[in-house]
Amino acid sequence: MNEKLRTAAIAKDNFQNFLFVLPAVIIFCIFYVYPFLNMIFLSFHEWIGIGPMHFIGLKNYTELMGDHIWWNSIGHAAYITLIALTFQNALAFALALACDREIRMKRFYRVVFFIPPVLSEVVVGLIWNWILNPEMQNGQHIGLLNSFLYHSGFPQLVHNWLGDPQTALTTIAIVNSWKGFGWGFIIMLAGLQTIDKQLYEAARIDGAGRWKAFIHVTIPMMLPVLAVVMILTILGCMQVFVLIIAMVNEGLVNHTDVPVTCIFSAMQNTNRFGYACAEAVIFGIILVTLSFLTKKVTDRFKQA
Repeated sequence: MNEKLRTAAIAKDNFQNFLFVLPAVIIFCIFYVYPFLNMIFLSFHEWIGIGPMHFIGLKNYTELMGDHIWWNSIGHAAYITLIALTFQNALAFALALACDREIRMKRFYRVVFFIPPVLSEVVVGLIWNWILNPEMQNGQHIGLLNSFLYHSGFPQLVHNWLGDPQTALTTIAIVNSWKGFGWGFIIMLAGLQTIDKQLYEAARIDGAGRWKAFIHVTIPMMLPVLAVVMILTILGCMQVFVLIIAMVNEGLVNHTDVPVTCIFSAMQNTNRFGYACAEAVIFGIILVTLSFLTKKVTDRFKQA
């Protein structure tokens, strides 16, 4: 009898716990699971957004395989991500190491370094459009960067940074890295502060200098944090969208296209919702694969 009562009490507790999370589960299913499944369903159809759908099987996917604009956009996003993984994360790690030490005004630096990530991407795009403005007024450069280069004695470096197809994508990648390094900085700084200081003391007793302590203590202990930062960087940079819309005009769309802009263009300009969903499915598979490979590589380093 006691066993039955205990089983009934456990079942009641489980049911009550389920009722607590039920609203969140419903919201998750409505706004995440259903749209995801519906997107996969739409990718097998031809649909203009209204009216009947026409089942076409894998036609959207076969067309996508030969779409060079789509695969170029993947390459553009990969280039932006590569700049972020190297320049952005290296800058974030260096600043995190600096602020982890006992330096003056380090709390002030923490606040300043975290300002760019919390700014709206539209605001960042407008600010950098002003900084990179190539136009002249009354014989003076309007853009802050070109004006600085001109008055610093480097007039040969004055350039239309966002208007030239050769420099537009790199410029966007650098601006994206400037905006995003603060997230990596905060996460890495938190990771550095969790490292037991006794490990550094033990390394110092064994005769290790700062460089050896950094290689044999800091890096191994930071690998899980670095893996998280790398995965978040890949997912964030591969999905960059608003910043490009805010910075680039329509004339350079093929030179600065990324997957999300291609998906948006397929829906808005050509009303091919099924094709856009096929692009989204392939893009999602690419993101999951990259995240999985990054996790595998970092796990391999941790085991070495």
